[in-house]
Amino acid sequence: MTIGIPRALIYWKRPYFWESFFENLGFEVLLSPKTNKEIVEMGVKVADPETCFSNKVYFGHLKWLEGKVDYIFVPRLKTNLEKLEYCPKFFGIPDLAKILVKTKILTETFDERREKFGKTLEKLGKKLNKNKKEIKKAVQIAFSKEKEIKEKEEQDFLEKIKSEKRKIVLISHPYNLYDDYVNLGIKDKLEKLGAEPIFINEVPNKQLTTYNLQQITTKKQKLSVVSCELSVNFHWEFGKEIMEKIEEILKYPINGVIEISSFACGCDAVLKEFVEKRFKQNKVPFLYLIIDEQTGEAGFQTRLEAFLDTIK
Repeated sequence: MTIGIPRALIYWKRPYFWESFFENLGFEVLLSPKTNKEIVEMGVKVADPETCFSNKVYFGHLKWLEGKVDYIFVPRLKTNLEKLEYCPKFFGIPDLAKILVKTKILTETFDERREKFGKTLEKLGKKLNKNKKEIKKAVQIAFSKEKEIKEKEEQDFLEKIKSEKRKIVLISHPYNLYDDYVNLGIKDKLEKLGAEPIFINEVPNKQLTTYNLQQITTKKQKLSVVSCELSVNFHWEFGKEIMEKIEEILKYPINGVIEISSFACGCDAVLKEFVEKRFKQNKVPFLYLIIDEQTGEAGFQTRLEAFLDTIK
């Protein structure tokens, strides 16, 4: 049996976790390809005009998998370990998927207000006729893979923060940051312009040791951070996660920040004000970019070049 996983949107909340989980349960896994023009056009065609760009991309990946697998895995993400909610549009994705494609949808509701993540995984495994022992082993391997990837990201962060290049922090949802087609290859563009892009997801949750900070910071660079407690009660998991990582990245020498938002993203419309204010308090140059299926390559490039020119 083959299980298809759309390589977009909710996939990037736990990249590599799901395919590892299903593969270690003994199933074949087919990931949809990286986002391309054809996939975006398929998603736009079936989406409602009010749908955010990220959901349109996801619908395109769903359509690509249709007819190629036995099941398409579409989890319903509701709340995380801290009882914070995911984007409301995540709640209805499994129901929409059943309307958009004829292939059977494999789903389970991940709501950690009601039960632990591992318990929900057990229920998902049982739907596939796997026993508790098989499920437990697959879960352990998937978590191990996830931890390994996270540790590598943090090591990459250490190398990047030591760079002599201008360090530009990229802030967005992971499904925008890690999809080169969606973000118009912003990482490569910045590197070609002589900058060192740092994804906000790579920032460790805890500050490095004083010794490492001293190695990273040169004599001419002083870390001047306006202290700030997270006094806002965030409703969305993404909001709290991003603001906490912003507090960490402000402890390091950075030269600028770019926030990327999908057109019609309601969560970002609220969060953007908090993000921009926080960097302005620390006098860090800030650029806000909105992306959708109509975003032009030339205009995008021009804005990046102009932004980097201001922080030379």
